Amino acid sequence: MEKLIVTGGTPLQGEISIQGSKNAVLPILAACLLGEGPCELENCPEIKDVEDTLHILRKLGCQVNQSGKTVRIDAETAAGYEIIGGEAARIRSSVLFLGALLGKMRKAVLPKPGGCAIGKRPIDLHLAALERLGAAFSCEGEAITAEGNRLHCGTIRLGLPSVGATENSILAAVLLPGETRIEHAAQEPEIDELIRFLNLRGGKLQRMGDAIVIEGGRCLHPVRFRIASDRIVAGTYLFAAAAAGGELHLQNYAADQTLAGVLLQMGGICRADHLGGMHFQMKHRPKALPGIRTAPYPGFPTDLQSPLMAVCARADGQSRIWETVFESRFRTAQELQKMGAEIFVQGNLATIKGKARLHAASLRAPDLRGGAALVVAALFAEGISEISGLEYISRGYEDIGADLCLLGAKIRRHESETR
Repeated sequence: MEKLIVTGGTPLQGEISIQGSKNAVLPILAACLLGEGPCELENCPEIKDVEDTLHILRKLGCQVNQSGKTVRIDAETAAGYEIIGGEAARIRSSVLFLGALLGKMRKAVLPKPGGCAIGKRPIDLHLAALERLGAAFSCEGEAITAEGNRLHCGTIRLGLPSVGATENSILAAVLLPGETRIEHAAQEPEIDELIRFLNLRGGKLQRMGDAIVIEGGRCLHPVRFRIASDRIVAGTYLFAAAAAGGELHLQNYAADQTLAGVLLQMGGICRADHLGGMHFQMKHRPKALPGIRTAPYPGFPTDLQSPLMAVCARADGQSRIWETVFESRFRTAQELQKMGAEIFVQGNLATIKGKARLHAASLRAPDLRGGAALVVAALFAEGISEISGLEYISRGYEDIGADLCLLGAKIRRHESETR
């Protein structure tokens, strides 16, 4: 079992380049099933979720070649429509193949998605949206079977601005002749990256406020595409500097207004550079946040709530965080409490009384972003902390320990002996 061994108390200092976006690349990989000819993706993050997704593509019959951060996918030989095995169970994003397989094969068979560490996340919105395009669903045992012989264009109005349901709707509709309109669509930047990818391939998709209009039926051709930087990874490292103190420069990421506003409110100094990067400095102990709520974009992202909680554990004063997206995001609080953090959870509200220092502890990542939050907390804790559960963290971070070491953190990876 691998662990990260983190010695706290060292401010961060230096420059770092941010990896490609996990939440952008996964729907784009599913979109590579559509159209003709190979797609080449650059800056593809080397993370476990991508590895599992590429394995699914191979099982569906695609030709997949990977060289470092460049991946080439040719779906001309793809003939499968059924996804089985451990990869589908491990990654929630396997559900995105539902829309892509319906669009390409007019049929899909996927395992029933269960809950996950941060909440139930049912796919009712996905199924209801695709039913509006003529898809029919049946459940047999542990699988969902989708039939798309009667797929047609149409208007979809989502009950909530679900990212996954928006992406599945796009993937199912882009090859359908006629106009499809998705109303109350999610507005996350990763969806705009999917739209940009499909438009570069010859599609015609346009965002109009909270709606997305798709003029379907166009031929999708090969493309070379560079994956955008991961805003959640960038936010994690910015919060690490906010908690531990110091000064860092992100080479290829400029924080959006929501994240920059939180950092400024906590006493940080942010400024963009002329090359599209960002400079951040935290000279003092961070200030507390009287209240912040997670929300769909452009609100504060739920994926950064756990790292923010770690910063608030050191903040000067009392902070309050409302989690409005996933019901189990506060599991990280239990691990932070082992370090002496004063966190009180009641329903969807966490109240954090900041302390100048936490103490080291033996910790286990409860989920992907919770694991990153424990690394953030360990950076300013007194002593040497051990963090296990790295299989969660590797789903979204290429190497969080090595990245932070570039900024002066004292982190090493240790593999425990097993008997």
